[in-house]
This record gives sequence, C-alpha cells and structure tokens, in this order.
Amino acid sequence: MSTHEADHPAYPPIRPRLSVEELLAAKNTQPIRSVEDLAADTFESDEELEEFLAFTYAERHRDVT
Repeated sequence: MSTHEADHPAYPPIRPRLSVEELLAAKNTQPIRSVEDLAADTFESDEELEEFLAFTYAERHRDVT
C-alpha cells in the first residue's frame, strides 16, 4: 500500500485564507444600518410566540430542582 500524499488528501481540505472583506464580498453582504435590518417574521402570531417562550422556559428549568 502506498502512503503517498496524493493517495491521502488533507483533511479538512486546505482552503485559501481570505480576509473578512473578501469573505463578505463573496457572500454579497450588506452592513447592518438599523435594528429593523435584523427583524424577522419568525412567528405567525403573538400566541405562537407565547407558546414558544413558555416551552423554552419550561425546557430550561426542567431539570432544575
């Protein structure tokens, strides 16, 4: 069996080192200009949000005694 490097590629693959600016440009990102830029309609209603918050609270405190 051969143990030549061509037989065993590097893991993880070697990637070129890019600057933050180059990475952002590759993803075509835009700067955040206001809090509204971060807004998302994740929940369809206030009730759905309340259910999620209650579930999250209950899960976080489930094993706390």
